[in-house]
Amino acid sequence: MTTNTISTRFRGFLPVVIDVESGGVNPATDALLELAAVSIKMDDEGIIHPDQTYHYHIQPFVGGILDPNALAFNKIDPGHPFRFAVSEDQALKELFKAILKECEEKQCSRAVVVGHNAWFDQQFLNAAVKRANIKHNPFHRFTSFDTATLGALAYGQSVLAKAMQAANIAFNTDDAHSALYDAQSTAALFCNIVNKWKTLGGWG
Repeated sequence: MTTNTISTRFRGFLPVVIDVESGGVNPATDALLELAAVSIKMDDEGIIHPDQTYHYHIQPFVGGILDPNALAFNKIDPGHPFRFAVSEDQALKELFKAILKECEEKQCSRAVVVGHNAWFDQQFLNAAVKRANIKHNPFHRFTSFDTATLGALAYGQSVLAKAMQAANIAFNTDDAHSALYDAQSTAALFCNIVNKWKTLGGWG
């Protein structure tokens, strides 16, 4: 019989949904502008749920490219005074401190990125870590859980909005492309798919 803990469910990994908004598509050259994270927890019945939420508006790094097409898409004004943006260094250190604490509390060896097309968010996260010269990154460097793939498997849909609709989870397209809203939506989808798999007898 499987023990109902988040660490045993995911081979010692703590799933943390990550979503970023950026000034382009190249993580090495384009500015990281927004970062949101949602950690995952498990109840005594082995059902997973979204847990803690973290959200940062981020100042473009020096020399970071801001593609007008990307800004039109995500509707971010990097110079808006009410963004209350912080540096990449501050955002990452605050987030990593919190995630390391959660890993310890949930007896996980490290965190793993969950994302919709997770490779995109993971590359931007890794590039920011490199720029900030952060040594203690709690996230696995290359393993990730991709809800685009899981959504295609579970519902035949790889687009977030369509996968959410197929899963009967509310999704407002007007709020999409906000890192916070997309991270929360992705977390809901991830939990839905994992829990559905459990009810079908796939785990536990």
